[in-house]
Amino acid sequence: MSYKSIPLDKLLVNRENDRHGELENETTAIAWLFSNHLSQMKKLARDVVQAGGLYEPPLVYPDSSNFIVYDGNRRTTCLKLLANPKRAPDSDLQKFFADLRGHWRGNFPTTITCRVESDRDEIDEILFRRHTGSQGGVGQSNWNDRMKTTFVNRTGKGGKLNVADEIEERLKAANLLPKGKRIPRSNLNRLLSAEAFRSRVGISTAKGRFQFIRKEDVSLKALARIADDLAHRRITLDDVWDVDRKSEYLDKLESEGLLPTAADAIQKQSKGSGGKSPKATSGKSQQKAQKPDRRTTLIPQVEYGVAWAGRLQRQRAIWEELQFKLELDEHPNAIAVLCRVLLELSVDNYINQANLTTTSESDPLLKKLICAAENLHSLGKINKRYVEVVRKARTMDAIVSVDTLNKYVHSSSLAPAADHLTALWDAFAELVVHCLNE
Repeated sequence: MSYKSIPLDKLLVNRENDRHGELENETTAIAWLFSNHLSQMKKLARDVVQAGGLYEPPLVYPDSSNFIVYDGNRRTTCLKLLANPKRAPDSDLQKFFADLRGHWRGNFPTTITCRVESDRDEIDEILFRRHTGSQGGVGQSNWNDRMKTTFVNRTGKGGKLNVADEIEERLKAANLLPKGKRIPRSNLNRLLSAEAFRSRVGISTAKGRFQFIRKEDVSLKALARIADDLAHRRITLDDVWDVDRKSEYLDKLESEGLLPTAADAIQKQSKGSGGKSPKATSGKSQQKAQKPDRRTTLIPQVEYGVAWAGRLQRQRAIWEELQFKLELDEHPNAIAVLCRVLLELSVDNYINQANLTTTSESDPLLKKLICAAENLHSLGKINKRYVEVVRKARTMDAIVSVDTLNKYVHSSSLAPAADHLTALWDAFAELVVHCLNE
């Protein structure tokens, strides 16, 4: 731990702040803070001006010639916008910060004293122990349940189950531990911190317990390679820090044929090794979530295993509105339109990330859906039966069809009903999740 005076323009507002998960860049992160906490941010900015600076040093991590802020993002943002009001997200806020800057007494600071931590695990330990008490927005603000979930999904810390411990136990029983080396458990937990990544190596903790969802011997082979890479530092913390880097590493293993495939799916439930590793009941995709007893939102409030990359901030915002905010009984029209938007944005993401050349931006949604589904089938990620379900979306008079989705947007006579909307989501959910996880 050290304290250092750092130029304000070298401090980067964290685009991976656990308040929002991964976003595209610093500008997007600043915009998110004001979009979601406008009154608090304004109050905090006034407090910074009145105090003439920051009472607590931001917690930062060195990144090349810059420093990423891990704690103190809101206060750092306020100082950045006071220094340059034109960086504020809209004209009203630009005027607000320009006027507020006029009330600054004395010289405006060009450097900020920060606590510098070069150990990212130490940073996460600090973050894990903070954020208790908001003081009306002036002090540190509480993390809600989704923010805590984002932290757990990013770091693997604070979960009910220690995935690294479970994996090490099974590798030891199979005599597959790295020879003479210890597995960096924190890095292993970080790599497999979200269900989307765990499912790729054939394991799951979706039901609160560790279980294999692919053939155990195949999954153990993949886990042994991962453990060996980490133990011998071929893969370090920097290689598994964010969603894109985790995906790149797992993609490399997949290209080498080391990850389980759909052909390795477990078809029937059986007792796990030593009674400690219960197997999944089905080989179906992990993206198919169980329906809750009472459906109040379009997207059931269960874990779908989406790994939210920074480029997916729009898709994630729509997803969260459809999963947590908009109720089927109260907002059917808004839900219908957003469902259509989420479906197309998700498929566009897959087409772009998979570098598919058989479609263009002018192609209708139906063609994009079929293109994505056929490509996913060729990779063994969805079965032929589900491809046929997607192809049937061309049916013009069916409730579950692209035509229906389009009419929800453009027709003045077709009113969406809750049961029709849920049928649409249930039909396309698996495809949407696969497309988001590309």
